[in-house]
Amino acid sequence: MVSALLVAAFGLLGAFVRVPYVALGPGPTYDTLGDVSVDPDAEPEEVISIGEGPETFETGGELRMTTVSVTTELSLFGALGLWGSGRYALAPEEEFYPPDRTPEEVETENREAFETSQSSAESAALRYLGYPTRVSVGQVVAEGPSDGILEPGDEILRVHESETIDDQQVQDALTDTAPGDEVSVVISRDGDERTETIALGSNEDRERGFLGIVPVTEPEADFDIDIELSEVGGPSAGLIFALAIVDKLTEGSLTDDTIIAGTGEISSDGRVGPIGGIQFKMTAAKEEGASIFLVPADNCIEAVPNAPDGLRLVRVETLESAIDSLESLAEGGEAPSCS
Repeated sequence: MVSALLVAAFGLLGAFVRVPYVALGPGPTYDTLGDVSVDPDAEPEEVISIGEGPETFETGGELRMTTVSVTTELSLFGALGLWGSGRYALAPEEEFYPPDRTPEEVETENREAFETSQSSAESAALRYLGYPTRVSVGQVVAEGPSDGILEPGDEILRVHESETIDDQQVQDALTDTAPGDEVSVVISRDGDERTETIALGSNEDRERGFLGIVPVTEPEADFDIDIELSEVGGPSAGLIFALAIVDKLTEGSLTDDTIIAGTGEISSDGRVGPIGGIQFKMTAAKEEGASIFLVPADNCIEAVPNAPDGLRLVRVETLESAIDSLESLAEGGEAPSCS
C-alpha cells in the first residue's frame, strides 16, 4: 500500500511539477527568397520585398534562415521525454529567462535584436552593392554623456576630428580616449550642421571613453526593404537576410537552384558573428532538404562534430566571403570548409 502511494505520488510530481529547465531543439526554417503567411486568413507575402525604384531579378532555389525552438514550463517527465528523444537538449531556464527580468522583457529584447539584425542586414547588403551610407544617432543613453546634447536621428559627420560614415568608425574614433576627455562631435540636425563638445563618461565594459549613444549605419537608398517575419526573435538571421537582399537586387542566382541554409549575426559593414544552437539549426536545415549550410567561422569547431550526414559546411567570415563561396560552388568550384 505504501509503495503504491509512493509510486502514485512520484507520478503526480513527475507529471505536474515544473522543473527549472528549458528544452532546446530544431526550430522552423524560412525561405527568405519565398513567401510566408503572417496571418492564416491573409494571402502569403514575400519574406523580403523590395520597394519601387531599383531593378529586381528572379531568384531560384531557396535561402533558408534557421531557428532554435525553446520549450518552457516543462514537467519532470516532459523534460526527460524530450531529452531522451535525442532531438533536444536541456538547459537551465535562467540562461534564457534571467530571474531579474520578466518573460515579457526577454521577448521584447529578442524582438529588438531581430529588428536590429534586419537593419544591419539591409545596411550590409546595400553597402556590398555600392550604395553610400550615413551614420546617425539611434539611441541616447539616459543620463549618459550625450543626454541633452545629441538626439536620435542626428546625422554624425565627424567624431574627434575623424570623418564617420558608419557606426564602426564612430567607435574607432574613440579608441585612444579615456573617461573625462572632451571630444568634438559634428552633427547635422534638420539640415543644420553644428559642433558639440562632449565630456566622455565611463562604462564597465570598456576602458576607453564612453560617448553614451548607439550609432546606426543607414544606407542612402531611395527605396524601402521590408522583412515579414514578426514572430521570430534574436539576431542570428542577419547573414541570410543580407544574402537574400543581394540575390534579389543582382542578376543570376546565388543558390544555383538548390536549397541553402545558414545562420550568423551580421554587422552593418558585413562582418559575420557567431550564434548559439548551431547543432539544432543544422538539423532543421537538413530536414528541409538543404545540402549546404553557411557557418560563422567562430562556430566551426562546434559545428563539425554535430553536422548531419550529407550537409556541406561552408565557413564564412563576411558577407562578401559568403557570396564568393556561393558563386564558386555554383560554378563547380570550391569554398572554405569548416573541417
